[in-house]
Amino acid sequence: MEQPLAKITALPQGFQARFERYYNQQPAELWDMLTNNEKLSLWFNELSVQELKIGGSIFFNMQDGTHEKMEILDCIPGQVLEYAWGSDSVRFELAEVAGRSKLVLVEKLNELTAHTPKDLAGWHVCLDAIKCILDHRQLESRMGIWKVKYEQYVQLLEPYLPEPM
Repeated sequence: MEQPLAKITALPQGFQARFERYYNQQPAELWDMLTNNEKLSLWFNELSVQELKIGGSIFFNMQDGTHEKMEILDCIPGQVLEYAWGSDSVRFELAEVAGRSKLVLVEKLNELTAHTPKDLAGWHVCLDAIKCILDHRQLESRMGIWKVKYEQYVQLLEPYLPEPM
């Protein structure tokens, strides 16, 4: 089943992109996907958790021999993980709902740029990849799905931008 696009909301300062997904697994399994480096690498191999606590860090491997250190802004084990994402932030919230898990991913964006639809398409595919991994299925073509989602996010963001991307 195809998942809906993120909901974009204008904030007093910047924007918010909100993804909402449901998984058949318990929140603890999803938490493990977000915080256990072995499992994290299955869906986002550039990320690694260094210190899982407020003020701790997550490293982003820039694929050129360097790493960007991103500060953990909020961490409630099994429930909330938020970290800096450049000048923005990414927040995962987990909850059990009717025997399933609800995952909400909120990216707070200071501004929308030509790169924003790329990031949103990337998060969209990552959330799909987590579901496939947990359901023991293969994700068809990450890049193929990303290209389709990228075009959809370009269209979704057009009303918020002063000029076309």
